[in-house]
Amino acid sequence: MSRYWNTEGTYSQIPVEELRRKARESAGKARKKGQELEPVIVKDKKICTSWWGQAWCVNLEQYADYSSRLDRGKRYVRSGAVIDLKVQKGRIEARVQGTRKTPYKVEVRISPMTEEQCQKIIQKCGKKIENMEALIQGSIPEELKEIFTGADGLFPTPREISFSCSCPDWALMCKHVAAVMYGIGVRVDENPFFFFELRGIDVERFIDVTLENKVEAMLENASRPSSRIITDEDAWQIFGL
Repeated sequence: MSRYWNTEGTYSQIPVEELRRKARESAGKARKKGQELEPVIVKDKKICTSWWGQAWCVNLEQYADYSSRLDRGKRYVRSGAVIDLKVQKGRIEARVQGTRKTPYKVEVRISPMTEEQCQKIIQKCGKKIENMEALIQGSIPEELKEIFTGADGLFPTPREISFSCSCPDWALMCKHVAAVMYGIGVRVDENPFFFFELRGIDVERFIDVTLENKVEAMLENASRPSSRIITDEDAWQIFGL
């Protein structure tokens, strides 16, 4: 008997080589029109190699039951299908090559952080001077992992993120969106400050304020006697001076 819903059908995937060919053609046409593209290029077997990039992927995979879409998204991003991905304040705009000739337009929106959330992250970053040295050099110490994954961290909760795609797939997270989500991980992998920008945080201002708070805290403690300071009496007893 014929059925309206065909639940026994199998999903047919575009071959990787064909997907790459279409992506190259679309990128070439865009460049001929004078469009500047920022493609996502996965250089390693792992999509992300830094701990913060990998943490983003883990965070993504915990959102919901999107396993099938996420697997296809991984395949697309590894194949170079994300021919353009631009990070802006609170928004990511991308173009992803699919089975059709014209790439699909994907938009991801992430809510900016509140001032209170930002201040909490500043406090965590400024606890050790080593943390600031690493931040200035464009790296995030693993001991600051909580600023990404913890409560009120840089990684958005499901309620703080939304996405859309111009493809006809009815799913909330289609494979093109999934590819872009992994592409964000690649961008953050290359430069962790992208995520600060994405959450509406000016990185230079963030570092300046964190340093100012650290200096103020050090000056406050400057007048307090330390148990590690040797007094004249102690020096006499120890060294006979």
